Amino acid sequence: QVQLVESGGGSVQAGGSLRLSCAASGRTFDSYAMAWFRQAPGKEREFVSAIKRGTGITAYAASVKGRFSISRDNGKNTVYLQMNSLKPEDTAVYYCAVENTGSFYPSQSGYDYAYWGQGTQVTVSS
Repeated sequence: QVQLVESGGGSVQAGGSLRLSCAASGRTFDSYAMAWFRQAPGKEREFVSAIKRGTGITAYAASVKGRFSISRDNGKNTVYLQMNSLKPEDTAVYYCAVENTGSFYPSQSGYDYAYWGQGTQVTVSS
C-alpha cells in the first residue's frame, strides 16, 4: 500500500501562486510516476501534471503548461506542484496520485493510477 498526503492548498487571488506538496509513504516503486489531477464542482476529474520518479520526465495538461511546474524530491518521496499565474478556472480539488505502469512516459489517464490522496482545495478568486 501507498499512502499519499497532500498539503499547500488554499485561497488566492487571480494571478497569485500556490505550491502543493504530496508526500508518499509505504510501499513505493523505483519506476513509478506521481501526478496531480483536479476536479472542479460539476466537472470530471482531469489530468494536470505528472513526473516519473527515476527519469524526471514530465507531462503537463495544455491548460497549465507554462504556468505550473512539477518537481520531485526522491529522498523524501515527495512531489511538488508550483502553480503560478493562477486563474479562477484553476479552482478545484487537487489530488495526488501514484502509478506504476513502468511506461517510459508518465500516464495522463487516471485509470493507470492505483493510489490517490484525499485531495486539497485550491480556490482562485477573480
